[in-house]
Order: sequence, then C-alpha cells, then structure tokens
Amino acid sequence: MKYKITLIFLAAFLIRLIAINQSLWLDEATTARVVQRYNYWEIITKFSPHDFHPPLYYMLMKLWTNIFGYAEVVLRLPSVLFSLATGYMVYLLGKKIGDNDPAIGGMAKREVGIRAAVFFLFNPLIVYYSQEARMYMMTTFFLSISIFYLILMLKEKKSQIQKSKFKAQNLVLFTLFSVLSFLTFYGSVFLTASMLFYLLFKKKFRMFYVSCLMFGVACLLLSPLLYRQLMNAKQQLQLVADWSQVLGSANLKNLLLIPLKFSIGRISFKPKWIYWFAAGVWSIITWFNVVKGGIKQKLLLYLLMTPIGLGFIFSFWTPLLQYFRFIYLIPIMSILLVSGMNASINRLIKAGFMVFTLIYLLVPAFYREDWKSLANAIKSDEVYMIYSSSDPLQYYRGDIRTVDLNELSSMRLSDKEIYLIPYSADIHRIDYRAILAKKNFRQQGQIDFRGLKLEKWKRYSAM
Repeated sequence: MKYKITLIFLAAFLIRLIAINQSLWLDEATTARVVQRYNYWEIITKFSPHDFHPPLYYMLMKLWTNIFGYAEVVLRLPSVLFSLATGYMVYLLGKKIGDNDPAIGGMAKREVGIRAAVFFLFNPLIVYYSQEARMYMMTTFFLSISIFYLILMLKEKKSQIQKSKFKAQNLVLFTLFSVLSFLTFYGSVFLTASMLFYLLFKKKFRMFYVSCLMFGVACLLLSPLLYRQLMNAKQQLQLVADWSQVLGSANLKNLLLIPLKFSIGRISFKPKWIYWFAAGVWSIITWFNVVKGGIKQKLLLYLLMTPIGLGFIFSFWTPLLQYFRFIYLIPIMSILLVSGMNASINRLIKAGFMVFTLIYLLVPAFYREDWKSLANAIKSDEVYMIYSSSDPLQYYRGDIRTVDLNELSSMRLSDKEIYLIPYSADIHRIDYRAILAKKNFRQQGQIDFRGLKLEKWKRYSAM
C-alpha cells in the first residue's frame, strides 16, 4: 500500500511536468513582473492597492524567485508542489472519513484516502491550475488543512474535550489556515464562512466565537489595504466597460460552468453543440455520484454547495463568479466521489479524468495564450496595445516600448507602419480600427498565435 501511494504521487508529479514550460499568460506574467519589480514592502504598499488579491502569495513568490529565478518552470513549480501537498491532505481526509464511516463501499479507510487523492490529483481542472503561477493551489492547500481540523474538532467526544481542555491545538490550526487562505485569496472566505456557520449550527459556540475573533483580528489588520482595493475595483468597473463580464457576473451560465469545468477541465472544441452535449453528459454522470456521496456525507455536501451559493449571491454586488475561483472545493468533491460510487463507476470516472487531463496536456491548442511566440515575432521596437495587459510582452521582450491603445485617438502618429496587439481592446470598448482608419491607416497583415493576434498597420496617402 505504501508503494502504491508513492507511485500515485510520482505519476501526478510527472504529468505536471508535461508542457510546464508553455508560455505564461497575462495573470501569470503579472505575478512574474510583480516579483521582479517590487521588494517585499513595495508589494504591499505599491502593487497590492491596485490589485484584486491579498499579498501573501506574491510575498512567497518573491522569496521563491529570489532563490530560483524567473523562468516559466520556476514560477509554476510552487503551484505543482501545493497541488501535491493538497493531494496528500485529501488522502488524510479520505482516511478520516473512512474511519468515521467504515461502511463506504466496503473499503478500508486507507483505500478511501487513496481513491480520493487519485480523483483530486488527476482531476483535469486541478492539473491545469497546478501548472499556473497564481495563488489558487496555495489557497486550496490551506483550506484543505482547515477542513481536516474542522472534522477533527467535530468528531471529538465530550470526554476527550474535557480531558484536553477543549483541544485548543485543533481550533488554532483550523483558524490559522483559514486566515492564511484569506491572506492568499479573498474568495476563500466563502468556504471559511460556511465552516463557521456549521459550527454555529452544531452549537459549538466556543469554537465559533474563538475562530471568529481570530479571523476578525486578521481582517482588521488587512482592512486598510482591503478598503483601498475595493475602491480601486469599483473605479475599474466604471472605467472598463465590460470588466464585470471578465470577473464573472452572477448569471446561469457562470453558475453552470462550475460543475462542468470541475468535471472536464479547461478543454473546449467546436462544433459547440457537440462540446456542450459531451461535457454535459459527463458532468451529469460525475455530479450524480458527487450528490450520491453527499447523501452519506452531508457535512461535505454542505461544504461543497454553500460556498457556491454565497459566491453567486455576492456576485450581484461584486462580480467574481468564475469557476476557477472555486477550485478549492475540488478536494471535497473528490471525497464525495469515493463515497458515492461502486467499483465500476470508480474506474469510469478515473478513466474519464485521465482522458480529459491528457487531452489538455498533449494537445497544444488547449495551452495558455502564446505570448512567447508573439513577442519573438515582433520586428519593431514598439507596439500598440492596452498597457494594463502588457505584462506578458514585457516579461518576454523588455526591450519593446508599449504604446497604450487607450491614448490612440488623441495621438499624432508619425510612423508609416505600426504593430498592434488587440488583446483586451474589446473589453475596454476601444474601436481601434475606426480610429486608425481616420488616421489613414490600413491593416496590411495579421499573424495568429494561440489566443492572440499581432496586426500590422500601414499609413496610406489620402487622395
């Protein structure tokens, strides 16, 4: 059994190395640029007030890159390690659930843990974000530890509590990792709030009050930064016309994408009706077994569904209903899958997850935006694009000057020929084509890259 666990984690690590050196996309390049340009104090005081995330992840990445450098693989390796560590926590959680409910499929508790870890480690969406230089895997790791200590607290018998004077260690660790998750990603608060509500529902008043007090102190310390971020976010939503759609408005499509992407990952294909049919059928099979497991494990089902509901309601005021912001729920989903299926369905789901994972890893069309190739294709010392979206270009080609498309209408263009990247121009509602036409420019060519375009425009003589 020990060798089996080792082989599973070794395989999970190795598949995460496939295509890990693919091009950084916008958000990852922002991570790279932040840790390159700012020191630790400046990350908090200069960068974070204009960002939408707390600073803990960037602080860790600053330390990491100071030691190992800024290459794509180096930037993504912390997420790989956090995903593997989370897989181990899922294994421990599965064992704990199996210990408390030995009737799960007739399995030994260690087997419950192993199956849950496999469902997590090879989940196609988890594999994708295990290769992303962002804070989501770090958050998932912290929250999986919080869930583990929550279950430990809830399973304590009264005699144990009296003997150990309330088992303060479990409570402190539960709260500590909940706070760390909040300092890493604000969206983690939906799961933390759900866990606190459950303590209140179960009349664990002392646990509830102590946790709320500790969490409240952390929020109070962070409140000056959080207030500035909220004000800047509100301003950004007003300035950028379609920014709310990017962040994730509260609508049925974004809500349904959560179970769908949790089941098939980031892949998509045409014709769309075939994609939606295949993805829908697979998601129904997967989530039927999740809910079936939830009937046996009502606490886990509650912890899976409540954060999504809270996030949906919150998104009516501040949009954030994007499926990847809830991937910290996949550890719970993985355990429920084990609880809800027989051996044949278990093999089917594992095979399906592996197929979707390998499709992503082996088909470059599903990789991230190819800024690396685009940057190398530019034969000029300047390019026109939305400046706030230029971090990937500056990461790969720091020698190129970026001219902000937001200023295009007021510029006097002296060059006869310009290069333009229209990335995110539609979100900002900048009709650069009409503006350039008025300035006597015509498009002379276009090079397509994965998820990106590089356009060449040339001035013509007006008759």
